[in-house]
Amino acid sequence: MTTRMKLIGLLLFFVVLTVSPVLAQEGPQGGPRDGMRQAQAQAADSRAGLYKLSLIVAGGIITLAVIAGAFCQAKAISAACEGISRNPGGAPHIRFLLLLGLILIETLVIYALLVTFIILMVKWVK
Repeated sequence: MTTRMKLIGLLLFFVVLTVSPVLAQEGPQGGPRDGMRQAQAQAADSRAGLYKLSLIVAGGIITLAVIAGAFCQAKAISAACEGISRNPGGAPHIRFLLLLGLILIETLVIYALLVTFIILMVKWVK
């Protein structure tokens, strides 16, 4: 199995894992409604649909951010190890730049987590 297929399978697994709580929710049940009650029920249903969509978007954002962050950190560490092995005298400078880069990459992942929390904590019901 190629690396690309493993990555696609892992991404698909996380998407299914993220979406499964949304799909497990039950739909509205009840008898016929009239007038104002029906309008309120439709508004609640539309808010519930928006909330489900926000869960999917938030899961997608954090999943992609973590995958991209892990990939970039692995590439940065690999490049730093190669640079230090080629030029051991430049190790302190390479190490400093590596740590600075890793901090910035991790900051981007934390910002994605913050955006995810903002999306999930929006007050959907007035």
